[in-house]
Amino acid sequence: MTKVSLRPLVTKLNLPTVLKTAVLPGDSIERLFIATQVGEIFYIGNGVITTFLDIRSQILKLGASSGGYDERGLLGLAFHPEFNYNGLFYLHYSLAGSQGPGALTGAFESFKPNPCDPATLNLKWTNREIQYDHIDTVEEWIWQSNGQPQKRRTLLRIRRPFLNHNGINSLNFSPETGNLVLTTGDGGSGYDPFNLSQNDMEIAGKIIEIDVSMYASIGNPPVVTRFHELPVPIQETLTVMAKGVRNIPGISYQRYYNQYIKYAGNVGQDLVESIFSFIPYKRIPVTQLVQAFARNAEPDQEGFINFGWRGWEGAFPTSFLTGCSANEALTEKTFAYYDEAVKTLVKRLPPLLSYFHEDPRTDTFRATALTGVQPYMGTEIPDLSGAVVFTDLARNKEQPARGVLACTRGRADCKPSDFSVIETDYDFGSQPAFYVSLGTNLNQTKLYLGVYGSMKVADPNLGTVFEIAP
Repeated sequence: MTKVSLRPLVTKLNLPTVLKTAVLPGDSIERLFIATQVGEIFYIGNGVITTFLDIRSQILKLGASSGGYDERGLLGLAFHPEFNYNGLFYLHYSLAGSQGPGALTGAFESFKPNPCDPATLNLKWTNREIQYDHIDTVEEWIWQSNGQPQKRRTLLRIRRPFLNHNGINSLNFSPETGNLVLTTGDGGSGYDPFNLSQNDMEIAGKIIEIDVSMYASIGNPPVVTRFHELPVPIQETLTVMAKGVRNIPGISYQRYYNQYIKYAGNVGQDLVESIFSFIPYKRIPVTQLVQAFARNAEPDQEGFINFGWRGWEGAFPTSFLTGCSANEALTEKTFAYYDEAVKTLVKRLPPLLSYFHEDPRTDTFRATALTGVQPYMGTEIPDLSGAVVFTDLARNKEQPARGVLACTRGRADCKPSDFSVIETDYDFGSQPAFYVSLGTNLNQTKLYLGVYGSMKVADPNLGTVFEIAP
């Protein structure tokens, strides 16, 4: 088993959602930037933590409607590839004052389909301008010469049906295309009640590239849920690179000779957490999708990446669990969407790795939720060189809560891969330690881990960011 050390860099933070490095304009030092869910961004230099931006007043009030837990807030931060020269960076967050009643009644993750009731298999999201949970915004900002960041423009405003599954670490730049990549979850609740992830017109449940070099002169973009509702100049900046996403902790890139392997995690429902990998992929311009929609035609999706949700949960048909009355230790697994599993069987991309909420093997763990996926290309930890490192929120049903660090490796033959747990040396004592985020530096030779002492964002200042060291 690989063993690593966790070296604390900063403590008493609010919940850290994004960890990545950048070089400030006019500077030459690569610094670690930390974004928190409540709306702060800090950077560390020479052991000193400095506030880069504070937009807490612009973030929706978190935790009020869900007992302190929340999946909204400041979810994405990305630096332009030329940030050191142009000062441009990008944010994804949930807007203050945008709270709505939600698209369905009941607790935020309470929906469960009934295979014997077709009505629950074909729900439609109606009255969207009224029945929604909140609004997310994607914005371009600039670091000014006086050291004060300022918002330049809004790229997208997206109405979301529920408070969960908005993505995390949701903005990254593609080293292949130079485009900003937005990774969005399926909109939330459980089991994707409206099947937004497979609907080509829905923004939810997609990986979307945004060409930020194209300036769509729309000063205040409309709040939308579907691509065809966007003005054409904005549509022209967007391409879709994948669908079938449930919830996703970002996308990462690993150089492989003269191309890149892409890694994307899909957070599971009841059975399994999954990591997908792919090299070639088909990008479908949003204008092409909208034109096909207007003609009531199916766009050509040969080669298009589809993770398979909601019909598939990783390598398995999506199921829900029912306890066995004769033996409480056993569960019955019932297909949730059999017809959809059949329809997407040959269209979906099989995952590189699936790991389980219940696993009988003694050298693994019982998972809760995938929270980060990053390639490691360094040499200081030889056992991990070239590996794909990932984090899970916590070992299921174990107290005190402990997150998990693990690794797998990509395969050139595209066959499924297994994983191994990485042992850490840090003693968290009797306090919970949820592993909530994972990041790297620019050349992927360093790894950073975000840990929080609670699952509730409303519990403040319980965060620590570590460097993962030999």
